[in-house]
Amino acid sequence: MSTDSADEQVGKVKPKFRGPVMFRRERKPGVRTADRNLLDTRQDSDWVHTDPWRVLRIQAEFVEGFGALAEIPRAVTVFGSARTGPDHSEYEAGRAIGTALAEAGFAVITGGGPGAMEAANRGCSEAGGYSIGLGIELPFEQGLNEWVDLGINFRYFFVRKTMFVKYSQAFVCLPGGFGTLDELFEALTLVQTRKITRFPIILFGTEYWSGLVDWLRSSLAGSGKISPEDLDLIQLTDSVEEVVAIIQGETGDHANIERLGTEDQW
Repeated sequence: MSTDSADEQVGKVKPKFRGPVMFRRERKPGVRTADRNLLDTRQDSDWVHTDPWRVLRIQAEFVEGFGALAEIPRAVTVFGSARTGPDHSEYEAGRAIGTALAEAGFAVITGGGPGAMEAANRGCSEAGGYSIGLGIELPFEQGLNEWVDLGINFRYFFVRKTMFVKYSQAFVCLPGGFGTLDELFEALTLVQTRKITRFPIILFGTEYWSGLVDWLRSSLAGSGKISPEDLDLIQLTDSVEEVVAIIQGETGDHANIERLGTEDQW
């Protein structure tokens, strides 16, 4: 009879490898070589839905996004509700903001959808600016609007958010729903925690946003959940001209801003 202890017996189990991953003892059934996984056509397709494969898809989305946006002009992202109708005053505001930003030399980035996003893309495009849409795969909303010059569709929200933050000089939030609030508070958190350089975060529409700002001041700052100066990260306005002035002032671009060319030059 062997005198080896149980621990010694465990150490003698021959390991199996799948690339850099090692398995010992048959706790993971069906271990196959990488070549066999690649070349064997007699396997099911469930593997394309596994987490390791999703990592590659995520990586591919980052590569596609960075590659497509790396050389765009300085840009401002405009958020807002996909449910804003073309006959609504908020649609006209979005269109005017898109136009003003294009005339000031900025490309305009939106979520690429309908409503307020379409309005900003439209205003930018009509003014000869570079109109960009970063869409997201959703079951209940349509694809990129017709005013988008450069469009990318993403599977993953967090990849899309990275693109908004990385390639924007400022955020302008028109009245919107959960999606707009998500982007707003993500940006506020990143700036507050100094994960990114501070940039203008503008809420357009005092009637719509003042209740939220009052709540932040009374409940969050009032109870010490945020510092009073954190409220300075938000600017509230009803003026398209002030939107542009805030962005130009805080990015060092004033009235003599160097124009960035036309779409043909991009």
